[in-house]
Amino acid sequence: MIAPATVPENANLYALIRSRFPENPDHPFLMEPGGGTLTYGDLDTQSARLAGYLKSLGSQPGDRVVVQVDKSPDAVVLYVACLRAGLVYVPLNIAYTEAEVSYFLGDAEPRVLVCRPETIESLSEIACVQGVPHVLSLGVRGEGTLRNGAITCDPDPVVVDRSEDDLAAILYTSGTTGRSKGAMLSHGNLSSNALVLHVLWGFIHGDVLLHALPIYHVHGLFVALHCALLNGSSVWFLPRFDVTEMLALMPRSTVMMGVPTFYVRLLDQPAFQQDICRNMRLFVAGSAPLLSETFNAFVARTGHRILERYGMTEAGMITSNPYEQDGRLAGTVGFALPGTKARVCDKEGREVARGETGTLEISGPNVFKGYWRQPEKTAAGFREDGFFVTGDLSEMASDGRISIVGRARDLIISGGLNVYPREVEREIDDLEGVVESAVIGVAHRDFGEAVTAIVVCHQNAKLTEMDIVDALANRLAKFKRPKRVIFVDALPRNAMGKVQKSLLRDDYATIYSQLKN
Repeated sequence: MIAPATVPENANLYALIRSRFPENPDHPFLMEPGGGTLTYGDLDTQSARLAGYLKSLGSQPGDRVVVQVDKSPDAVVLYVACLRAGLVYVPLNIAYTEAEVSYFLGDAEPRVLVCRPETIESLSEIACVQGVPHVLSLGVRGEGTLRNGAITCDPDPVVVDRSEDDLAAILYTSGTTGRSKGAMLSHGNLSSNALVLHVLWGFIHGDVLLHALPIYHVHGLFVALHCALLNGSSVWFLPRFDVTEMLALMPRSTVMMGVPTFYVRLLDQPAFQQDICRNMRLFVAGSAPLLSETFNAFVARTGHRILERYGMTEAGMITSNPYEQDGRLAGTVGFALPGTKARVCDKEGREVARGETGTLEISGPNVFKGYWRQPEKTAAGFREDGFFVTGDLSEMASDGRISIVGRARDLIISGGLNVYPREVEREIDDLEGVVESAVIGVAHRDFGEAVTAIVVCHQNAKLTEMDIVDALANRLAKFKRPKRVIFVDALPRNAMGKVQKSLLRDDYATIYSQLKN
């Protein structure tokens, strides 16, 4: 039974979450396909113990905890422990290289770094240079120094008082200059978004969430898990997307959240038929555009219309198609969420006519507090009236329904993850023999967009595609590395000397069209 829908005085997100826990503490929260289960009672007790341990290391409310670990129930417990202790949780993609982690540590200045056991030696050296006081390890089965230290502490029952404006998390998002920016998300940002989605998407008693998303990302950590926690739901917790596991668990689930790639790969399976979806009430897609082709094929195969929504690191979820299936339209991301205001504007911030293209601007309790220690970039992102400029090109229909028709000039979304070309171009341009490069996103069946590099070399250079790819292996996370490298004599430029990436996108638009994966 779900607790009454009340909001506690303490604005700490965990106080809200705990107020919705099932009455039975033995009710399963995270269920692993192999048989492991973390109950709601376990979550409360273990997070209290871990919060006590983090405090014993000198952590004070507002201190940052940087986390680069594999997806596991213990990683979720660590997130919850940070919430209840008033610490600021900073998750990092496990694909980030040591050089990238070094930057994040220097920028966030955390009290604690938690990493995988296999990387603790190398990252401890980096952390020492960056002045991080404590480095701990956490493995997929809970092994490591984090748990070893926590078992020496008694559970700390205190849920630290937080205001709505106090920070709960910092999530790093790439910038057009190649330097990542830390988006500051408050307890109020996360709570307001979770409460709206829980109602809007019709969560009910008995719902079971099928979870195969990463948890260093807004979609998997905040959107999916917060909805489940507010509902007191059980979650099938997969370490990664595995189509065989998904097919086996779907008949025992009611809700699935995924990126478009998940749905494409399900449709590739002949066994994926309507009977497998017999208990499902909701399929949600986001983090990348869902092709109308995929939407329509899913309807034909299963009878379900995927609910597409739109969000970003700086605001969580912003829009959603309606819960009622007939209201979901392919190629659109629906309407602004209750409490969120949206408008489509020209470059000067003037609203354009309905149906015309402009930049989407938003305001609401879900919109972040700014970029960590970057007041200039924060100020540049907001209008004087408080609306945040998303940079996404959009159209708004007469009824308020929104379609995303493009994105900020440089942004590539590959497999649901943001890649800014300038960061990749800087690394390629630094390679011996390279004159210059242009990195673009090209349509790809599985990834939505594939990072693609167009490279100009010095006349006598004998670089190959693999030379470029191999050279980037230790410099960039895998999802940022080009899927293809194409060599040309010169890049196309306009009269002002600016590279015309639109022409490159047109020239290479079909290079992945024949690929199955």
